[in-house]
Amino acid sequence: MSGMTRQQFESILDALCTQLGDEARREIFSTSIQFETRARQIVNNLLNRSGYQVDFNPHPQAFPDIAIGPFGIEVKHTTNDTWRSVANSVLETNRIQSVRHVYLLFGKMGGQPDVRWDVYEKCVMHVRTSHVPRFEVEIGASVSLFDQMGISYDQFRISEMHEKMQYIRQYARGRLKPG
Repeated sequence: MSGMTRQQFESILDALCTQLGDEARREIFSTSIQFETRARQIVNNLLNRSGYQVDFNPHPQAFPDIAIGPFGIEVKHTTNDTWRSVANSVLETNRIQSVRHVYLLFGKMGGQPDVRWDVYEKCVMHVRTSHVPRFEVEIGASVSLFDQMGISYDQFRISEMHEKMQYIRQYARGRLKPG
C-alpha cells in the first residue's frame, strides 16, 4: 500500500463535497446517520485502488468518524442554515491513534444545502464547558480556538487533562465580560 499525500487526500475531499453537495441539493440528507453513511460510501468509491478502505462499522464514539490511514474525517451535519456545530469532547478518549491529520466534513442542509470541508483544527473556534468540555466547530471560522489559547492542536490533544483545563480556564476567563 503506497502512502497517500495530504494533497491527494484533499482532492478526495473536494470530490466528496462536490458529490454530496449535488445529492443534497436534489434531496437533503435529513439525518446525520444518513449523511455520514453516504459520505463513507462515496469516500470508499473514491479510494479505489489506493489500498485504503473505509470501515463501515466503526466504534460509535470513535474520533474522527472516518479513518483512512493517517487521515481522518470528522463528519458534522445540520438541518439548520449554519456552518457551526458542537463537536467532540476535548478529552478525545476515543481518538483513533493512527490518524495524524483530521479534517472536518460539514453538511449544511438548511437554506441552500451545501457540503464543505476544512482542516479540523482551523474550524475549532470555541469550547463549551458543561459537564464535559466540548469543542465547537465552524467552517470558515475567523480564528481558531488554538490560536486564541496560544497552543497548537497537536500539543493540546496530547496534553494531560489538567493541562488542557488550564488552557480552557484561561480562555474562558478572557471571554468573561467585566462585571
